[in-house]
Amino acid sequence: MAEMEDLALNLGDLDLTSDDLTLDTVSIHIQENLEDALVQEALKTGVDLRQYSKQVEMELQQIEHVSIKDYIQQSQNIASLHNQIIACDAILERMGLMLGGFQSDLSSISSEIQSLQEMSLAMNIKLKNRQTVRSELSELVDELIIPNTMISVILDVPVTEQQFVEQLQELNNKINYVKEQAFRDTQACGDVQETLHKLKIKAVAKVREFILQKIYSFRKPMTNYQIPQNALLKYRFFYQFLLGNERSVAQEVQDEYVETMSKVYSSYFKSYTSRLMKVQYEEVAEKDDLMGIEDTAKKGFFSKPALRNKNTVFTVGNRAAIIGPTELEGPIIVPHTAQRSDVRYPFESLFRSQHYALLDNSCREFLFLSDFFLVSGMAAQDLFNTVMGRTLSMFLKHIDSYVSDCYDSIAIFLCIHIVLRFKGIAQKRDIPAIDKYWDALLDMLWPRFQYILELNIQSIRNTDPQRLGTLDTRPHYITRRYAEFSSAIVSINQTFPNEKTNLLLGQLQVEVENFVLRMAAEFSSRKEQLIFLINNYDMMLSVLMERASSDSKEVESFQQLLSARTQEFIEEILSPSFGGMIAFVKESEALIEKGQQERLRSEEGG
Repeated sequence: MAEMEDLALNLGDLDLTSDDLTLDTVSIHIQENLEDALVQEALKTGVDLRQYSKQVEMELQQIEHVSIKDYIQQSQNIASLHNQIIACDAILERMGLMLGGFQSDLSSISSEIQSLQEMSLAMNIKLKNRQTVRSELSELVDELIIPNTMISVILDVPVTEQQFVEQLQELNNKINYVKEQAFRDTQACGDVQETLHKLKIKAVAKVREFILQKIYSFRKPMTNYQIPQNALLKYRFFYQFLLGNERSVAQEVQDEYVETMSKVYSSYFKSYTSRLMKVQYEEVAEKDDLMGIEDTAKKGFFSKPALRNKNTVFTVGNRAAIIGPTELEGPIIVPHTAQRSDVRYPFESLFRSQHYALLDNSCREFLFLSDFFLVSGMAAQDLFNTVMGRTLSMFLKHIDSYVSDCYDSIAIFLCIHIVLRFKGIAQKRDIPAIDKYWDALLDMLWPRFQYILELNIQSIRNTDPQRLGTLDTRPHYITRRYAEFSSAIVSINQTFPNEKTNLLLGQLQVEVENFVLRMAAEFSSRKEQLIFLINNYDMMLSVLMERASSDSKEVESFQQLLSARTQEFIEEILSPSFGGMIAFVKESEALIEKGQQERLRSEEGG
């Protein structure tokens, strides 16, 4: 029965009672229904379809009645729900209208915001433009306005006051600014140009007078010119102001300074050099004071000097200390103090003092010119040459005059090394101002040193041993002169090696060796000759090793000569008693050196 109910409930589209069907389609529906699985199942079970259809119809009516009854029971709720839905529709309609209004308002606000943004950007651009214009106008107005303070300070305040310097700098800025704006055809410049011009004329006049007064103060006797120089450096802007606004006045000031300082330096160094030469040793080397000249009573080079501080010709003594670090940059010689103390100096000390003063003043002057007159490079060099040219020419003339008649080779050589060291000091200070002067001095001193050495070489070459008096096996005074001189030159030359010096010393050494051999030949016996040679070689070697480096060429050469002559002297002494043995040993050594040991054995067997 349950299966029948389920079958009745699931007929669905198999219902043939529907009013929607027509006769034309009945056969089709019947065929389709017969093919339906439920119908086929019902046919298989033997169910009466008519009865089953009536049963289904009754059930549907019951269900319909129940549904209607239930609907009637729920009619109030449905009506209430209907009313609520209508009310919700009205509310939703009002909300839609409100949201539409909001949307319209938001659209309007958005357009207003966009309009405000555009207005803000435009106002920002205008603000920036106005600020730029204001800044430029403010700068223009500030630069064109001439304060009363500036006028009163420029007119009435002394130039040495700080406020004058400050207002002068401000005036210079305004003048330059007005010049710049005038090129741009700024009309407002015409209102202040006349006032600025008058202030500039007044300022130029006051600055010119101040600088010229400082320059004129250099001319006063016994003036320490470093004091006014330092004062000028303190107000170096004054010259910069003149250079930028009145070049003719700036050139006048520069010319006046150059002329004044040129005379000041020339006068000072001329006077100092003259007084300095008065404290030189009275006895100096002359043209006859050569190494190969005979030692007479009149020319006693190695005898006790007549003066306590007499400068020797061939010995250096303490003179080399002048190129040491202590004395080289020590205080300069004060001539009147030396004269009161009756102190005398060799020429190289005077030369050092003179040129150290020149070096110090030249470095200071070059720096002053570069700093105050705002020059550099070749312009600074040319200005320096204009100031110091007269002094440098005077120095060169003085040195040339002295050196042309000087025969003190050690003094000349020390002066050369003083120049080399001073040139190095100037380079360390980065002052190239007097490089050409140092070169000119060296071109003057080197040839003279070479000339004096060549005179000594020639004097030894021309020495006649027979005119030197009594023969003596002790060291000869000429070889002692050479030893002292050579050791002095070698020890000095080691600090700044120079090949020209080595060549000249080599020539001198050759002539001295030849002289020693010529002197030894005057002895009648070979023994005396060897004693003379050994004494002289030993003396020269001792002096050289004491004063110069032990690995110098001169030391090595004389060591070899001494060793050879000593060996020969030993053989000479032993020859009377052991002559045969010595000859045999020499002959045997010669055969061994030649690799002829077999011959030696054969002679031994014979």
